[in-house]
Amino acid sequence: MKTLLTPGKETELIGLELADLADGETLELTRDTEIAAVVLSGVVDVEGLGTAGGRGGVFEGAGHTVYAPPGTPLRFQATGGPAQIVVCTAPLGDGRPGTARIIGPDDQDVAERGEGNWARTVRTVLGPDDDAGRILLGETINPPGNWSSYPPHKHDTHEPPREVKLEEVYLFKLEPENGFGIQLRYNGEGEEAFTVRDGDVAAIPNGYHPVVAAPGYKLYYLWVMAGEGRKMIPYLDPEHAWVQTG
Repeated sequence: MKTLLTPGKETELIGLELADLADGETLELTRDTEIAAVVLSGVVDVEGLGTAGGRGGVFEGAGHTVYAPPGTPLRFQATGGPAQIVVCTAPLGDGRPGTARIIGPDDQDVAERGEGNWARTVRTVLGPDDDAGRILLGETINPPGNWSSYPPHKHDTHEPPREVKLEEVYLFKLEPENGFGIQLRYNGEGEEAFTVRDGDVAAIPNGYHPVVAAPGYKLYYLWVMAGEGRKMIPYLDPEHAWVQTG
């Protein structure tokens, strides 16, 4: 299994690992953190819970995620072909752990957000009202040329009900795979622009962070958040909030 992000290094709370399983290969996990294992492609049997997966890739539609509270042993086995799983972790904090389970497409809130060239599809897998302690997680699909995380927003200051503090990570995929997108990250101290390609990972501890897909290429990102509680109250950049508020 490949480590993508390590708490205490690239992030404060969130860990991210990627497993590519051959047909019949197994993966066993036990963590002292919450786990949300997203099946990006393929099918896996999850011991004691059932079967998860079935999509050929993230652009086909909503998938399956295996949630487990701290200390839960998990065993995955790829069946019927290879499978790719991304394992997301975060310490429980003050939250109450959820029940170990498989979260399928029908359990998710799939919604179209935005309009025009900032319209996108958002699949919320673990939202504020779902049974979990700290992890918030979902998937966003940008059509070619479209923006998301737009209007630009941030969630790096804990000032409820105006804003809550949540660190965030993104795992990107492109269709076709040779495509690219751009992510802007800025705050009061400066700004940067990053080219993002298939398989890239971004750690976002603070600041505004909009993303755009290059024309001709669909852009996907898995988003994972953890921080103060489980509310999602982003603060829109006042310079650009008018796009949404009119």
